[in-house]
Amino acid sequence: MPSAELENLITMLSATELPDDAPVAQWREAYDTLGQVVPADPGAEVTEAVAGGRPALDVRPRGEEPGRTVLYLHGGGYAIGSPVSHRSLATHLAVAARARVVVLDYRLAPEHRFPAAVDDALGAYRALLDGGAPPSALAVAGDSAGGGLTVATLLAARDAGLPLPACAVCFSPWADLTQSGATIDTKATEDPMVRKLDLDRWAEAYLGDHDPKDPLASPLFGDLGGLPPLLVYVGSREVLLDDSVVLVERVREAGGDATLHVGEGLIHVWPQFAGMVPEGTETVGEAAAWVVACMFGSA
Repeated sequence: MPSAELENLITMLSATELPDDAPVAQWREAYDTLGQVVPADPGAEVTEAVAGGRPALDVRPRGEEPGRTVLYLHGGGYAIGSPVSHRSLATHLAVAARARVVVLDYRLAPEHRFPAAVDDALGAYRALLDGGAPPSALAVAGDSAGGGLTVATLLAARDAGLPLPACAVCFSPWADLTQSGATIDTKATEDPMVRKLDLDRWAEAYLGDHDPKDPLASPLFGDLGGLPPLLVYVGSREVLLDDSVVLVERVREAGGDATLHVGEGLIHVWPQFAGMVPEGTETVGEAAAWVVACMFGSA
């Protein structure tokens, strides 16, 4: 059963919903503001950085030089979101995993359409490798659109012949930009966070006339073989529930290792609210422990 803190959060989010015709600039401001409401972990230190030629935040446990690195790809429908909106989440993940978390400021639509986000994410991943991060101590993670982008980055890295990371984590991934999953409709009245209307808007902004079934936009339609272990979290109330279920099924069908956790009564990307709601803090801790285990305890 969702905690009182989570129910209060849902009430707050519902009361601050933007009008359907709000410009993208207003959405971006609101999303960054929401992210700044969430308390950061005081055990982390944050500095500005560059990853693959793009701005980023470098987040790590205070006073440590960890050997583990996580490339984090924020959500926001490829059109909103930023390292600002996900700074707090990154601090909790960095402390829990005792890892350096690099939050990438990839280019956003509609100013920069597909495949700009994939190009930036792959460039940042390549830069981390070139900078000395061993693949065995490297992970990629992301939420919502950033979760889909996480898988797209793995596909792009695999196809480019790059060493793949030890593992990857997706929180509520948007992995099918055609919106073909049944839960898009069956969960429409249950999901307090995401609507088909929103998904269609952001998909059009990102893709324009490009084929939404391109695997680097919608990984569900790609060859998912040869990927590293994948951990996926999704809430039972989400319209994107099927994206996660089908993603895990198809990775397994391709011979891969994929684990699915469905949070009963939980909402879209609840881990973003780690430090504010207990479910978020717990999930980030679980995901961090899994990442560390995948990396065989790399310090």
